Amino acid sequence: MKGKETEGLEWLRTIGVAIVLAVFFRTFFFSSYIVDGESMMPTLENGNLLIINKVVDEIDDLNRFDVVVFHAKPEDDYVKRLIGLPGDKVEYKNDVLYINNKAVEEPYLDKYKIGTKGEKLTSDFTLKGISNGENEVVPKDHIFVLGDNRKNSYDSRYFGFVPIEQVVGKVNLRYWPIDEIDTDF
Repeated sequence: MKGKETEGLEWLRTIGVAIVLAVFFRTFFFSSYIVDGESMMPTLENGNLLIINKVVDEIDDLNRFDVVVFHAKPEDDYVKRLIGLPGDKVEYKNDVLYINNKAVEEPYLDKYKIGTKGEKLTSDFTLKGISNGENEVVPKDHIFVLGDNRKNSYDSRYFGFVPIEQVVGKVNLRYWPIDEIDTDF
């Protein structure tokens, strides 16, 4: 009888440790997120479920074109694509992205451009034009973000630069719907 009690306690201890570890990792390293809205279509769609890597302590942990989640308002988080890093000059001319005066390809938009029938996907802008003439480049400890659905995205063109401390993390995985599991954004 004592052997079964010991075995049962071992199982309970193992399950308890597993739960504590799961809560620890969920709290400090990963989080799930539900896409709400169409601003990242067709890359991400309303209702997609994502895993967010929360290990983003500083700007060096982020790369241009990462898909990130950040605190936009106290009650709302947004998911957008990181376009500009600190010190970058960002502008759009004739539906072409220029970073530091060099044209940059955006292959993640190819799928969306197919349906536009030659219309511009992204309106022309410069950072100076959207920041009331204050900034020609992305300020230190900030990022510039855009939604992939450029015609229907509330992003840095409207609310300005995102402080790095507001970034929750990078999107690592879309796990729902099952037939669209993906890690490449």
